[in-house]
Amino acid sequence: MTFSSRRLLAIARKEVIQLRRDTRSLAMAFLVPAMMVVFFGAIISFDVKEIKIAVLDQDHSQRSRELVESFVATDRFVVTDQLTRRQQVGPLLDRGAIRLALVIPPGFERRLASGQPSPVQAIIDGADANTAGIAANYATAIVSAYSAKVASRGAPAVAPVTMQARVWYNETLESAPMIVPGLVAVIMMVIATMLTSLTIAREWERGTMEQLAATPVHPAEVILGKLLPYLAIGLIDVVATVLLGMYVFAVPFRGSAVLLGVMATLFIVGSLSLGIYISATMKSQLMASQLSQLATFLPAFLLSGLMFDLNSIPWVLRAISTLVPARYFITVMRGIFLKDVGLSVLWGQGLAMVLYAALGLGLAVRAFRKEIA
Repeated sequence: MTFSSRRLLAIARKEVIQLRRDTRSLAMAFLVPAMMVVFFGAIISFDVKEIKIAVLDQDHSQRSRELVESFVATDRFVVTDQLTRRQQVGPLLDRGAIRLALVIPPGFERRLASGQPSPVQAIIDGADANTAGIAANYATAIVSAYSAKVASRGAPAVAPVTMQARVWYNETLESAPMIVPGLVAVIMMVIATMLTSLTIAREWERGTMEQLAATPVHPAEVILGKLLPYLAIGLIDVVATVLLGMYVFAVPFRGSAVLLGVMATLFIVGSLSLGIYISATMKSQLMASQLSQLATFLPAFLLSGLMFDLNSIPWVLRAISTLVPARYFITVMRGIFLKDVGLSVLWGQGLAMVLYAALGLGLAVRAFRKEIA
């Protein structure tokens, strides 16, 4: 058969007509690329701003206040806490309330006046190695600039003010301890949702939904029956990824395995339920898989804090990130892996996991009941 441009144009016209009727595919074809450009363009930034710090000023002198003002004068740091004793530093770092604690020792001004070097200390949260390294560099630059300012007033040629940076939780600032725990959250959200996004849609495409709807079972029983096998798979995946992180990437596991198991179960239940809800709504395996990727991959990768500091992105996207479950599970993973924190610190993230699981199950059951009514 010879090539016919007439038949080619006829097929193209038929495809255009089908696309005009399928508004969801058209929306996905045009909106997804635009959304990716907007998200990547707005979020991917290696400039870290508004790093939350706490100040422990044990000297309470004019010179110590000048040093603190040097930090405040930049847009890199925001002083959120004024501490009175060193024991307050640990809890703030544990729950991620600050990224850096600036400690000015007693006798700071007296040492400067006598021409002696006056060291200050920066205690940095190394769970996010990228932000920690940048914060340490910023702090060092500010202290060096202040030291030069003091020297210009007639101090000795040696640097009058020096900083000693000490990193907690990830002392070597390696990427693996930061990336691996967060990757578990992102991977599980994407994979769990995609796995179950095909379950109900598959029933519709195979023509077995009517048989399933005619059986004397409650919609919740159908949802849970479909969810449980995938939950077992998800938990096995969590165990496997944790072991890989520990033995392949040498990421320390310092926390409670039981707490991690409970949190992971809630997170996976929520993600699986979201996939079932999408499946019951779309009725098409192709559309369900595409929507599940759109609803999970981009938010989990870009708006969870895995790669980028959420304080550095626009406030609108920062507000949207509060609706991304992976954001809270990443905090759980890093807290249990690296900081050995318990429920007293992670109770907020635990509550978010409970709400995520309950909302996902509720939406899945409601969507399925609507379809079989």
